[in-house]
Amino acid sequence: MRIIKASQITYAVKKLCIEAAYYIDEKILNILDIFMTKEPSFLAKNIIKQIIDNDILAKEEHIPMCQDTGITLVFLEIGRNIFIDGNIEESVNEGVRKAYDEAFLRKSVVDNPIERNNTKNNTPAIIYEKIVEGDKLKISVCLKGAGSENMSKIKMLNPSDGIDGIKEFVLSSVKEAGGRACPPLILGIGIGGTMDKAALLSKEALLRESDDEAENPVINNLEKELLELINNSNVGPMGLGGKTTALAVKINYFACHIASLPIALTIQCHSHRHKAVIL
Repeated sequence: MRIIKASQITYAVKKLCIEAAYYIDEKILNILDIFMTKEPSFLAKNIIKQIIDNDILAKEEHIPMCQDTGITLVFLEIGRNIFIDGNIEESVNEGVRKAYDEAFLRKSVVDNPIERNNTKNNTPAIIYEKIVEGDKLKISVCLKGAGSENMSKIKMLNPSDGIDGIKEFVLSSVKEAGGRACPPLILGIGIGGTMDKAALLSKEALLRESDDEAENPVINNLEKELLELINNSNVGPMGLGGKTTALAVKINYFACHIASLPIALTIQCHSHRHKAVIL
């Protein structure tokens, strides 16, 4: 049995938070460049160019890509053959505290949704834990800004709504969000389970690599159809029109009740700030 120290987790989370805030994923940068080349609108093309320039500058200068450095989501895949020497949640939150203090990231978390006193260290993080086979610990960090998160939605569809209902829900949600979610977007969609499970599925879908395609042919086709529909909506970069409203659509699904069709849409902005490491 492997032993993983609390200090290792703290260091890893700190490093992941800083890297997610500072350094654009190269795959996302490449996708932005491809969409910029294909974009017919001069204004939209210019906006994408500014986004790329901003993200490259942030990487070179080691500064955040966006002033909203988000609330921290941490996904832990814990191998059943490891022993954590310490409190894993305290270790994660200590890593978040250190990152946001030392890297001068904006602290955006309030302790109570009604009283709204800033915790002044961006904790507590939103932590999800899953036990898996093996002797590794995978830590995935996602920084979720409020602009995109506030435009995310969940709906309990009727099974009879089917694929057409899913398409209508996603497309209308993206149109309603307009420029407030800072398009072009990455869309994580969760279908099935229960209301809470669908929401988690949609968050986990955002952790997939940008070039990862769904194995199920029906889901794979739906991802592609939705991306095309969304990019024909004319929302465009920053909501100012064009053919580049979304860069990717990722769908995760789960079994559900015969009378239910839950769907959750988590909208992520173009910077798609997430990083992962395996200890």
